[in-house]
Amino acid sequence: MRLDKYLKVSRIIKRRTVANEACSGGRVEINGKVAKPGADVKPGDRLTIRFGEHIGAYEVLSVAETVRKEDADKLYRVLQEDAAAAQERS
Repeated sequence: MRLDKYLKVSRIIKRRTVANEACSGGRVEINGKVAKPGADVKPGDRLTIRFGEHIGAYEVLSVAETVRKEDADKLYRVLQEDAAAAQERS
């Protein structure tokens, strides 16, 4: 699945256009490498996202084309997240 779509479906970032801009701006990494919006995401990948000065790190647990809002957090595991970044996603 495309990185920008995964970020939207998992609700790590609420809108796909914002996810696309974050990826294009070099603020998203997959396994330590800067990733473009079309990069492939698969289970086991580690994502690092800079939200301004805050950094969030996530491990991809599964990939799904669609998911209910209540189940979106089951697609990933939070490895590290600043409180401000968590509130920004809410």
